[in-house]
Amino acid sequence: MKYLICTIAVLSFIACGGNQPNQPALEAETPPEAHVSLTSEQMQNAKVETGIAEKGDISSTLRLSGTIEVPPQNMISVSFPLGGYLKSTKLLPGMRVRRGEVLAVMEDAQFIQLQQEYLLTKSRLTLAEAEFQRQQTLNAGKAASDKVLQQAKSDFDAQRITQRALAEKLRLIGLDPEKLSEENLSRTVNVYSPISGYVAEVDVNIGKYTAPTDVLFELVNPEDIHLNLTAFEKDVQQLAVGQPVMAWTNDKPEKKYQASIILVGKNLDENRSAEVHCHFNRYDEALLPGMYMNAEVSVKSQNTWIVPEGAVVRWQNKHYIFTESGDGLFEIVEVTPGISQAGKVQITPATDITGKKIAMANAYTLLMKLKNQAEE
Repeated sequence: MKYLICTIAVLSFIACGGNQPNQPALEAETPPEAHVSLTSEQMQNAKVETGIAEKGDISSTLRLSGTIEVPPQNMISVSFPLGGYLKSTKLLPGMRVRRGEVLAVMEDAQFIQLQQEYLLTKSRLTLAEAEFQRQQTLNAGKAASDKVLQQAKSDFDAQRITQRALAEKLRLIGLDPEKLSEENLSRTVNVYSPISGYVAEVDVNIGKYTAPTDVLFELVNPEDIHLNLTAFEKDVQQLAVGQPVMAWTNDKPEKKYQASIILVGKNLDENRSAEVHCHFNRYDEALLPGMYMNAEVSVKSQNTWIVPEGAVVRWQNKHYIFTESGDGLFEIVEVTPGISQAGKVQITPATDITGKKIAMANAYTLLMKLKNQAEE
């Protein structure tokens, strides 16, 4: 009888326990750290204001920095195709030069030899042409064989090809073969500037022998210099070709230079940044390669969710807003902030907030209470 009474008591206790609500499971469905509630009096004292989130346009300026650079096609390395001794030059780094201006005078015996070969070939060509015409006449009268005619034509073609090749070599070193004669043979030739710009480097001195692969001078055409800005990963998506840029130097911040974006880099470096190339609307001689500049880029307007800055809070390196579900109950929602302008900020919420009320001001009051709940 004693064992029977104990068994009945245990079964009755289990049956009563089975009728109790599953409280832990309910709390797991609605975690307290995701919600916070305020009474109407608390909301009034904390000055928490609510409103419906709306979409609209927002635009801003992005602050960047960079340096002035010269594109590769505007940097010219001047060398001499045949090599030779530098006889004279007056160039110094920084000097202005004009296209076609004499940069230096080269001297070498091979220049004389090249001119000699051209004039001799020209003379042989005249003789070969006359012989070919004579053989044509003889062959027409059956006084010469076809083989002799073909040999004369071959000699004529060979001399003509040789003359043209030597003429191109003369043009390559700046001599005009049409004006060359035995009276004006020269042991010197001039080196001319291929562009208008300024001298960046002088790599030779008078009397030095230079090979065809040696660089004599480095020239820069500054009219196409561009501004190379650095944009971090989070800002690259806001930039596009054609956007206007306003730049200025540290020395004269009051003087603005207008430019526009011509290329946005697609690769990120070790600093998680990309290059943004900009072209100046007007060239200014005061802008030199390597000069540091600041710039502001006008970012295009975007139609997106816009809320007051007081609606966005930061907690544990993330950004949030609070949506109201009624009766002073608020739920925290993670967002990604974007452009800020005039007290407004662009957000991208993790969930759809269409038609929902959110805490528009003093949202940090809700965050502080949420943190207190988590600590309790």
